[in-house]
Amino acid sequence: MKRTTLLAALLAALSLGLAACSKEGAVDTSKVESSFAAADAPAKSEVAKVVDSVKAGDYAGATASLQKLASNAKLTPEQKQSLSDLLAQVQAKAKEVLAKAGEQAADAAKKAQDATGKALQDVGGALKK
Repeated sequence: MKRTTLLAALLAALSLGLAACSKEGAVDTSKVESSFAAADAPAKSEVAKVVDSVKAGDYAGATASLQKLASNAKLTPEQKQSLSDLLAQVQAKAKEVLAKAGEQAADAAKKAQDATGKALQDVGGALKK
């Protein structure tokens, strides 16, 4: 029972942490979008995937699309630089979100542990009466 409560609290905290992506420290995709404005259709499509992934907080998806774009041999120096810069931002943001989720999970685990301890004390007290 205790494990189930703790696991539920951890999962809830992780879900909230990953969903709570604020605009503060947002990833700026404008350089990539402008550097690929005149690119071919497949590259533009991949850039759109990157932007959509970033906006959705899907940093793993954004990273995969950025790596796919970066493997294109026909990139201009400006495009290569914008991809590199955006990849660094995405990786930093992913680290930040995961760290925050970890902190929230630890807090939730502590609260669940405290609540479980309190409930056990209450049950023990009721049984003694």
